[in-house]
Amino acid sequence: MTRVNREHLVTVALELIDEEGGDALSMRALAKRVDRQVSSLYNHVASRSDLIEAVRARIVADIDTTAFDAEPWPAAVESWARSYLAAFAAHPNVTFLLATTPIRDESTLHMYGRVIAALVGAGWPVGDAVAVMRTVEALVVGSAIDLVAPADLLDQASVPPELPELRAALDPALGDGFSAQRAFEVGLAALMDGLRRRHAAPDPVDGSASPPHA
Repeated sequence: MTRVNREHLVTVALELIDEEGGDALSMRALAKRVDRQVSSLYNHVASRSDLIEAVRARIVADIDTTAFDAEPWPAAVESWARSYLAAFAAHPNVTFLLATTPIRDESTLHMYGRVIAALVGAGWPVGDAVAVMRTVEALVVGSAIDLVAPADLLDQASVPPELPELRAALDPALGDGFSAQRAFEVGLAALMDGLRRRHAAPDPVDGSASPPHA
C-alpha cells in the first residue's frame, strides 16, 4: 500500500483535478483515490482550502522568476508570463480553481513580492507595479482557460454569409490564427508595447518622465 503523506496527497489531488476538474476535488473524493478514510487525511492537510493552497504551491514551483534578477524589466515580465502560462498549461483544469480561491500560500506571495520589487526597482510606482502584475496575470489566466477550449470553438461552417471577414479568418489554410498560444503571444506583445510606452511617458502629475531604469 502506498504511503500517504502531504506530498502524495497533493500529487493525487492534482491528478484528480486534471482528470475531472476543480469542482471534483473534495476530501471524500481524495480519500477514495488513496484508499483511506477521510478522517485520516486530516493528519496531513488541514482542510480542502489547505489542500488547494498546497496544489497552488506545486504549480508555482514551476514558474520561473529568475529573469527578474538579470534581465531588464520588460524581458523579465515576458519570461515570467511565458513560464506562468506553461505551468498552467501542464494542468489547465487547475486554472479556474486557483484563480477564484484566496491566496495564502507563502511561495506564491514570495513570487508576487519578487515581481513587485523588480518593477518598483525599475521605476514603476508601487500602485502601478501591482496593476502591471495583475494585468499580466489576467492575460495568463485567460490564455490558460483558452487552452482547454475546444479546437472547434469557432466553426467556419457555422458562420453566416453576412460575416465574410470572420469566415475568411477561420479558413484552415491560414494556420493557427485562433490557437490559444498564438493569441497569448499577440496579446503579450501588445501589452508589453503599451507598458513600455507608459513607463517612458511623463508623469501626468508633475510632467517628469519615469526614471530611466531597466
